Formats: sequence, structure tokens, C-alpha cells
Amino acid sequence: MSEKRSFGGFRPKPVEKDKEYTVKIEETSRRGDGIAKIQGFVIFVKGGEVGQECKIKILQVGNRFATAERIE
Repeated sequence: MSEKRSFGGFRPKPVEKDKEYTVKIEETSRRGDGIAKIQGFVIFVKGGEVGQECKIKILQVGNRFATAERIE
């Protein structure tokens, strides 16, 4: 019997390290980073501002979230 889990489990993440994506910043984190989501997966974007649509590069992918920097 195969077991399905959320992003922290066996499913592949919707983003990959060093790849580029276009996202819309939806919220701001407590640390001031922008928060975007791809397929529900949280991405913290350094220097991102709410409402901004920007191109990002993924720096690190964890079990529950990724970190990225703006490249535009």
C-alpha cells in the first residue's frame, strides 16, 4: 500500500534549487521577507513586497518551505 503525504513526505516539491520562477508576493513574514506560494508550497522571498510580481531564484528547499531571492 503506498502512502501519500504532504510536501514534507514522499511527494516531490513543486520547486527545485537554483531554478527560476515567476511568483506574486502574497504576504510578509515576521522577518520582513515576502511570502509567495507555488501549488500551496511556501516560498520566502528576500526583499519581496506584498502585491509584487517578480522573478525569483530558489536558494534552498526544505521539507515545509523554500527560500529564494529576487532576480529582477
